Amino acid sequence: MTDEIRGTTHGTAPTPLSVLDLVTVGSGTTATQALRTSVDLARLTESRGFHRYWVAEHHSMPGVASSSPAVILAHLAAHTTRIRLGSGGVMLPNHAPLVIAEQFGTLEAMAPGRIDLGLGRAPGTDGATAAALRRTNTLNEGADDFPQQLAELIRFLDDDFPDGHPYRRIHAVPGPVQATSPGGVQSPHRPPVWLLGSSGFSARLAGTLGLPFAFAHHFSAQNTVPALDLYRESFRPSAVLDAPYAVIGVSALATDDEKEARRQVRAAALNMVRLRTGRPGLVPTPEEAEAYPFTPMEQEFVDSWNANVVHGTPDEVRTGLDDLHKRTGADELMITSNAHTGSVRLRSYELIADAYGLPTAA
Repeated sequence: MTDEIRGTTHGTAPTPLSVLDLVTVGSGTTATQALRTSVDLARLTESRGFHRYWVAEHHSMPGVASSSPAVILAHLAAHTTRIRLGSGGVMLPNHAPLVIAEQFGTLEAMAPGRIDLGLGRAPGTDGATAAALRRTNTLNEGADDFPQQLAELIRFLDDDFPDGHPYRRIHAVPGPVQATSPGGVQSPHRPPVWLLGSSGFSARLAGTLGLPFAFAHHFSAQNTVPALDLYRESFRPSAVLDAPYAVIGVSALATDDEKEARRQVRAAALNMVRLRTGRPGLVPTPEEAEAYPFTPMEQEFVDSWNANVVHGTPDEVRTGLDDLHKRTGADELMITSNAHTGSVRLRSYELIADAYGLPTAA
């Protein structure tokens, strides 16, 4: 399974490059347009040698249309042929493990050998929405509950509950059980499980289990190096990996001129200000952000947030990504380019690919 995890470096990039897509919806646009941009972006980045394309589960956020990763991934699988597709991630506590195993078994059947199953411990939303998703007011995200859910999910994926277990006769289909039926043929692939995190909990668990790890540097930069160190120190070789493999998500936006990059990231930062203050909405336009009267506290947040966004001209972004790779030693950089307009996002990935001399589209 190691070959399905480790990426290939192209051009002069310091490490494999991948994509994290939040399927953002800008003001004046629709979710339909956002999803069409995702298809265009998946095709573009596949043609330019990006290794994988992940979408993230979010809920009750008007500006993020990725509430159903499995549905979006099925759509993207129909429009691509090579790039790996996955969740960055599915929030495991929001779902029954059997349901996730069935969904990603179905995706694997649709796109054999191209599916990643990234799992998160957070709800991907606020507490009230999480309660609505789970049909309970008790939100269990502690150290005991998540590992148990993870173990159950992996058992369903591998169809190997031990004799005497209450789920021994329950099977995730599509899945390995089909190979044991008369005339059945075993699929050579099973979606590799990744753990995602923004703190040390999942880093340690991923290391202990010998699983690949993805860290959310794009919104938890201060914890990146400590979490990666903890992952590497905790790592135990497994049937999945013989050595640690860590991806970090990084917010990066390249434009043809530096001023435009500053305008775009300021609009994205305004979107985060509204989200963090309980006013989630559509991604504002740069013009709206320029006219917005930021309070001193909001401006402080914007400055802090944008300090963690690699943005500017293609050369500036390349330098910023190179420096980040040197500081973290990440095995792969997963880039998320957030902007109001889909064409700006598409152009950003194209410029980054050009800056690193990635393969050109056929």
